[in-house]
Amino acid sequence: MPRIESKVRDLVAGDDGMRAAVEIVLDRADDGDVKWLDVKDELSSGRWGRLIETGVLVEGEEGFQLADRAATESGLETDDSSDTSTDSNVALETEVDDDESSWSIYDKGAGVLTIGLFVGYSWKPLRDLIGTVMDVPLGPLEELLPFYAVVMILALATGLYSTLLQANLMNMEKMSAYQSRMKEIQERRKEAKEEGDDDALDAIQDEQMDAMGDQLGMFKEQFRPMVWIMFLTIPVFLWMYWSIGVGANAEAQVSLSTLVLPLVGEVAWTDSVLGPIQAWIVWYFLCSMGFTQIIRKSLNIDISPSAS
Repeated sequence: MPRIESKVRDLVAGDDGMRAAVEIVLDRADDGDVKWLDVKDELSSGRWGRLIETGVLVEGEEGFQLADRAATESGLETDDSSDTSTDSNVALETEVDDDESSWSIYDKGAGVLTIGLFVGYSWKPLRDLIGTVMDVPLGPLEELLPFYAVVMILALATGLYSTLLQANLMNMEKMSAYQSRMKEIQERRKEAKEEGDDDALDAIQDEQMDAMGDQLGMFKEQFRPMVWIMFLTIPVFLWMYWSIGVGANAEAQVSLSTLVLPLVGEVAWTDSVLGPIQAWIVWYFLCSMGFTQIIRKSLNIDISPSAS
């Protein structure tokens, strides 16, 4: 990006009145050199001085003239999009700082309870308690169907509510705005680097540091539905733990036959098939990933934000 264009953009971005000042100078420059006496009634001496100090205006034969008219006009045009981007960025920063705009008290409560549920993976009394409670609705299903089919139904249910929670709790517009801002900064950095504009590179570097807060905002938006997904899914997992009898001194609560996995063959439910990962977990995730893709396609739900 030419140096004059970058300077004009920075001037206008830093002072709303500078846009009018630059437009006035552009209009007067059509008749030749611009003199302070010609514009003193329309712009302040401070803004006039800044135009000269930054090199937008240079000394002419009878006054001052534009150093590069085309670059100055381009700087104003660039700033139109920059103003929009800046306003969007300010709004984004406000939303990032405002926790209540994205995380409600219920979200935070679900997060605390989810952390407590994690204890069930290592503490048998809690696992047995949750397993017993979950067995009330899931026990009759297990009595009607083979256990592998029960796991398939649970994978279908978790895939359905996971997709719906992500679609409804993630603010796609905000995440798209985050990505758009980062993309716009990267494009301006590339242009400034190609033009060798060190001043613009320094300014963009500072802007990139300020934009690091957007990464936190994106993480919070992505993690919000995950809290609810884990809050609903961990009890299901603990019931499967309890039913299969995973862990030391644990006994299976259901009748289990062998499981046949693709590329692995016939295995017991608690056999390790992928390093320490047991067969029942592999079966659950295979079913979950397959059903989730089918659900997203069927409901036409896309949870990937797009930067525009």
